[in-house]
Amino acid sequence: MKVGLISDVHGNLVALEAVLADMPPVDELCCAGDVVGYNPWPGECVDELRARGVPTVMGNHDAAVVGDAPFRFNGMARAGVEHAREELTDEQRRWLASLPTERLECDGRVKLVHGHPDDPDRYTRYTYPKEFSPRLLADEDVLVLGHTHVQGASQYAEGIVVNPGSVGQPRDGDPRAGYAVVDLEAMAVETHRVEYDVDAVREAVNEAGLPVRIGRRLARGK
Repeated sequence: MKVGLISDVHGNLVALEAVLADMPPVDELCCAGDVVGYNPWPGECVDELRARGVPTVMGNHDAAVVGDAPFRFNGMARAGVEHAREELTDEQRRWLASLPTERLECDGRVKLVHGHPDDPDRYTRYTYPKEFSPRLLADEDVLVLGHTHVQGASQYAEGIVVNPGSVGQPRDGDPRAGYAVVDLEAMAVETHRVEYDVDAVREAVNEAGLPVRIGRRLARGK
């Protein structure tokens, strides 16, 4: 069984469409959260995942959009949250609000979280071996997390820990959209990157009245 993994779409429909077109055939597609935020198409990205029945967990931007509590974000993130709040329909909001903070898929073999398994808001960085370690694994074979927008995967005797990277706003110096594919029979993982029309997204960011810096970051992958 092959499982496609995505995370941190952040309202970037152009990048999401590129990832879905590039992804090899998989038996399941899962998302590690943050469907909305930053970019201009939160509703379209929600609809795409809903239509495909993609198992998804709630990211911190998703929670900020549908929650009543004050959120602490920088100017770019705050603008993306406010834009999503204005753009989403009631039905799209209900779907986003229904997302759990963790879920088990593929007969319990794959666990999805957004940040750290014990704290959805905690950044668990692939570049920090003491955090990105087999100790993160519980009973599952594969732990999938996002939040950092930095792609990485490690295989241990206990299983696989993988961050598929960000579809809609990579931050590892590579502007291409990221995703991953796990083969549960072979217990192997492959990370992928795909180019998309960043200039078209930057233009849409400007037209939507979102901060210009969002588009600039997309071009740099940071």
